[in-house]
Amino acid sequence: MQGFWAAFTIGVVAGLLDAAPMVFQGQSRRAVLSAFLHWLALGLVIPYLHWGLTPWLTGAVAGLLLAVPVIVMVGEEEPEAWLPISLSSVLLGAAVG
Repeated sequence: MQGFWAAFTIGVVAGLLDAAPMVFQGQSRRAVLSAFLHWLALGLVIPYLHWGLTPWLTGAVAGLLLAVPVIVMVGEEEPEAWLPISLSSVLLGAAVG
């Protein structure tokens, strides 16, 4: 159970790091909550992935792969948003890993 709470805490921190800039950019509450919950879930999933890669690389790949649906959805309204979403997903994923 200790591992769960560590992963949960990592997810909360990653969620706050991703959501904070969105708040300052004036994004909707729904978008901010979505980003926070996305990273909360990834914080619980990434530490338990065993792909035979270094942990940071596993996190970076998983973060990017699991951001693809978000990129597709957001890309409809904001086509230029794919790059910052991808970069933050790789960086935060590596940190979570």
